[in-house]
Amino acid sequence: MSKSWYILQVYTGYEQKIYRTLNKLVAEGALDSSIVCDVKLPCEEVAEVRNGKKVTRNNLLLPGYLMVELDLPQIGWKDPCSKIRRIQGVSGFVGTDPSVKPRPITPDEAKRLLQAAGEIKGEKSVRVKQNYEIGDQVKIIEGPFATFSGAVEEVNAERNKLRVNVQIFGRATPVEVDVLQVEKI
Repeated sequence: MSKSWYILQVYTGYEQKIYRTLNKLVAEGALDSSIVCDVKLPCEEVAEVRNGKKVTRNNLLLPGYLMVELDLPQIGWKDPCSKIRRIQGVSGFVGTDPSVKPRPITPDEAKRLLQAAGEIKGEKSVRVKQNYEIGDQVKIIEGPFATFSGAVEEVNAERNKLRVNVQIFGRATPVEVDVLQVEKI
């Protein structure tokens, strides 16, 4: 037996409830803690500017899914898997029929998901929700160019940066700012 991560499909909106139910069943002994090792609900931090203020919130990385670390035996895997499937709101394990042993995700996929959620060391970045397009009129609200206004010239989504064309001493000057430093006019 070896521990592996599995993806459990659940009804959208029931992720938190099923996460708590699985942990409760393990704590009460209804599910063997040597088989169900861990349950994760991967979330990411999303930042956006609302009414001139930076607001962060947690969004699910996988809406409608949970990550479950299981140590399934070769013989006798059906009982714990069927107990998990019988939880109200659980659709089943991704990629398998209920009569077949669930297939785990690869260790690389699990590592990538856990790093994105900040569960293990790695690059956990705050994703910025941006809705800026070229030509949008924006006002810079913080940084060295605060109070300047201009038009968005370029959007760099990977780096969360904007190039804004502002008027400095009567001349159009492009400046690069973070998307959290501006707000739409």
